Amino acid sequence: MYANKPIIGIAGGIGSGKTFVAKLFGELGALVISSDEQVTDAYREEDVRRTLRQWWGDDVIRPDGEINRSLIGAKIFANPAERKRLEELLHPRVHAARERAMATAAADNPRVVAFVWDTPLLFETDLHEQCDAVVFVDAPLETRLARVAATRNWDAAELARRENSQWGLDRKRNFADYVISNTAGAEVARGQVQDVLSRILAKTNRQSSP
Repeated sequence: MYANKPIIGIAGGIGSGKTFVAKLFGELGALVISSDEQVTDAYREEDVRRTLRQWWGDDVIRPDGEINRSLIGAKIFANPAERKRLEELLHPRVHAARERAMATAAADNPRVVAFVWDTPLLFETDLHEQCDAVVFVDAPLETRLARVAATRNWDAAELARRENSQWGLDRKRNFADYVISNTAGAEVARGQVQDVLSRILAKTNRQSSP
């Protein structure tokens, strides 16, 4: 726990709707901390941009000034060594940003009921070990494939390639404390999130009681 508030990690397959479920926790009073947003912020740091140029050339910065994530994705998923050095560059910055966000909320917003970590590599980076509860967001392959095709223009082979670099879904599900099915619409998911959060907070209150 952090400041007597539970830390809830969100896990699941690519395209399962982890960010959507995290947002539902946020609507119920949790502070959602997005690793993707923190990575985006890190990419704006001049020393990070300079390092990426040194590694992969000027094309790593798009003409509009944004980081070329497609190029980076191709680099790191084709070469584990490249992925490792990118993680070594970014992860300390993401960790520091996460800690600052929680410290600020603990000091300035006592109404926050929990901290939710929306991070794609929760298990792969051992962040689940710091969580009081892990929620696995479940969705069938055909649903996830339709989502990533619509939002990222990925085909089945690309989805499989990305997921093969992560823990298997069964392993993630088995490590999780709660499972939320994200297939039947927003209201059904919202009800599940409310139930899970209530159970986590009840457990936290029991543990905090003298």
